[in-house]
Amino acid sequence: MDSSDKPEKFIEYYSGYDEQGRLAGGNIEFVRTQILIERHLPPAPAVVLDVGGAAGRYACWLAELGYEVHLVDPVPRHVEQARDASAAQPDAPIASVRLGDARQLAFDAEVADAVLLLGPLYHLTELADRQRALAEAYRVLKPGGVLFAAGISRFASTEDGLMSGFYRDPAFREIMLNDLEDGQHRNPTGNPAYFTDTFFHHPDELRAEVAGAGFEVAQPFAVEGIGYLMQDFETRWQVEADRTFLLEVIAKTEQEPSLIGISPHILCVGIK
Repeated sequence: MDSSDKPEKFIEYYSGYDEQGRLAGGNIEFVRTQILIERHLPPAPAVVLDVGGAAGRYACWLAELGYEVHLVDPVPRHVEQARDASAAQPDAPIASVRLGDARQLAFDAEVADAVLLLGPLYHLTELADRQRALAEAYRVLKPGGVLFAAGISRFASTEDGLMSGFYRDPAFREIMLNDLEDGQHRNPTGNPAYFTDTFFHHPDELRAEVAGAGFEVAQPFAVEGIGYLMQDFETRWQVEADRTFLLEVIAKTEQEPSLIGISPHILCVGIK
């Protein structure tokens, strides 16, 4: 399968998947990503390109903070949802929402203070395509601009399979073992719970790819980190004191090399 048909496959997947609802309600992935973005983002009113911005969850949040946000996504359903979400906050709309591809951005060079790539790097399963997306992010950033590049951990399906019980399905066992081998996540079953074709990064791989595009990069950050180890997580996350303590623990371990890969999502921050 060449790279030309992969975007069509994930577009089909997200056309029937509730990505808008996945990040609703302040889940741990969203909250931790907000924390990491706020820590490194230049002050408003900076220009932010949210590439692969889906239904606009991050774009709307940043627009409310006073940023000039331009959202690009290849999924028509996401673009419609993002436009609706922007219209629902008329005092702080997203500056623009358009269909587009991370590998070929319709923006001039050096126009952005920050670029979010919070999805494209794991949906582009070929290294050459990820390199193109990173090169485009580098091109549109101003000198000193900040890149936020997210990856899914090489070990995510193994952790999920063991915790959820998916491992009892022989088909998912094969998916788990293949992911551990080379990070190329494939789902031949048609079961949407097993995700779609994706690339799962080892933390060192993600850092190397971002650095290889010319960015200055520090140690990647664990997003959810070891948070899922909290007993009765879903219940405890709703308790403010427990949630605050958990976020403190994750922050203290977010760049510990021996623990980063255990986090389902990893964030690499690069400076042009």
